[in-house]
Amino acid sequence: MFTDIETARLILRPLREEHRQAMIDLHTDPRTNRFQPDPPDVAQASELVDTWLAHWAEHGFGYCAVTDRGATEVIGLTGIRVRDFHGEKVLNLGYRFRPEVWGNGYAIEAAQAILGWRGRKLPSVPVLASMNVANKPSIGVAERIGFQEYTEEFYDGAPSRHYRL
Repeated sequence: MFTDIETARLILRPLREEHRQAMIDLHTDPRTNRFQPDPPDVAQASELVDTWLAHWAEHGFGYCAVTDRGATEVIGLTGIRVRDFHGEKVLNLGYRFRPEVWGNGYAIEAAQAILGWRGRKLPSVPVLASMNVANKPSIGVAERIGFQEYTEEFYDGAPSRHYRL
């Protein structure tokens, strides 16, 4: 169902076991967790990777490892996965990049690419993006790619804003 997506600068690949360490490093970096009240440790990050790999096996899509087109090193993650939100089946849009590449527009470029795929393959399933209300950079990405504020609530240990496409 899903094949690599190439943009002008990036390649989005299905998450595989070989990406585990890069995902653990990304999700345990204190800089990428500055808005997360209870960031994962190595074991918890590894469990996240397990759930993401299982999602791929079940659904044929999910969170992707992102690389620069000219390199092999993983610089981030973006993708969509099935999520229940207050009894509604939605697709959760996620994006997280290594601090060394922040400010280059990669989150916007990668998210737009995954949303383009979703529009072709799963157009009837709503997409949600959730973030801590203090995470202005992530909110800015969501708004720049066309998401509208949907609701606010205490979620995932912090006051959070949910955006909907």
